[in-house]
Amino acid sequence: MRQYIANRGDTVSRIAALHGLTPEHVIQGNPWVGRQSYLYPGQVLFLPSSPRKRYAVQEGDTPERITSLFKVNLEDLEKLNPGVTSGRCCTPGKILVIPPPIPDRVVFLRGEYGPADVESDIDSLLVQYPFIQAATIGTSVLGKPLHVLKIGNGTRHLHVNAALHANEWLTSPCLMSFIEEYAAAYAEGLEWNGHNPEVWFQNWTLWVVPMANPDGVELVQEGVLPDHPFYDDLMRWNGGRSSFRHWKANIRGVDLGDQFPAHWEEERERRGVRQPSHRDYSGPEPLSEPEAAALAALAEEAPGEAAVSLHSQGGEIYWNYRGYEPPESRELAAQLAVASSYRAVELTGSDAGYKDWFIQTFRKPGFTVELGIGKNPLPLADFEDMALETGLILATLLSNVK
Repeated sequence: MRQYIANRGDTVSRIAALHGLTPEHVIQGNPWVGRQSYLYPGQVLFLPSSPRKRYAVQEGDTPERITSLFKVNLEDLEKLNPGVTSGRCCTPGKILVIPPPIPDRVVFLRGEYGPADVESDIDSLLVQYPFIQAATIGTSVLGKPLHVLKIGNGTRHLHVNAALHANEWLTSPCLMSFIEEYAAAYAEGLEWNGHNPEVWFQNWTLWVVPMANPDGVELVQEGVLPDHPFYDDLMRWNGGRSSFRHWKANIRGVDLGDQFPAHWEEERERRGVRQPSHRDYSGPEPLSEPEAAALAALAEEAPGEAAVSLHSQGGEIYWNYRGYEPPESRELAAQLAVASSYRAVELTGSDAGYKDWFIQTFRKPGFTVELGIGKNPLPLADFEDMALETGLILATLLSNVK
């Protein structure tokens, strides 16, 4: 057993990933963790030794074959098995300790995916793919940057955002994953699932806001301590509950999904929520929150041919808004449904969303995509499937919007 002292921002999943463990390993050694909503800085955890993968050398094996088989670094293999590169320890039957694999991509989950992960992954992507451009479109209530990525040189613009709702943060790495795969395929001149990224790049400019509600995401993942500037308010708005896993709003208790000037007053009346809350409070007025205002300003600065807001969950695609949508929206939604195996749904009785505002303002196709099935926050194990579905939906739009 090893001791580990929790730091600010630590979660069970993040600690497990850092030490090559599973969350179950961490909880097994510290049963109280399973009964506590969040970790607090200074708490001492006891971690089991990291379980190492082992391999019995087969006839004809070489160090290079073994590193290729397990996708590990040759130097790391040598450190754990001194002499293996010289061939002395690479005889049939010899048991080797296998180091952790080298990540083959920038975007992957190291536990919960938060604002710091977005920043780190953007920095890495810019180094690897210099044709991606990055900027900020403003800051959150607490001053966190609202990042935007731009890829492509086309005259047609597609706007995509994720994690507008805090407990739907798994949509962020799904969107970032598609950006990485798009960039990699374009850089290597390869197709992506039957689509041609070079055509996308020449025809389209893709604007991506990967985490529209960073303050809320951090609250859901890490909870709140007494030194937080909104601590008293948040605890009151949350009914005294210590867990914020269910929180959808931004840090001021405003639901960013009800913030846009598209029949906002009617949505406010329908919701009936008149004060800050974990969800459904539309705010004092449309675009009162900097996060929503920044998204609207970006779309107005570079008017798009289409827009997508990624949410979770439900496996559905909403494509219409009060008859403001153009005729092609229905057919596009059907194509997206086929690509993703989701349901295209004609929605009524909902206003003030980003998609609603985009359709009403520009009279162009807009879509709310509810990724995954289950209860928010969705489990990390759903990431791979949701990332692929995200990519297939965006690829279909980039290939079919006229």
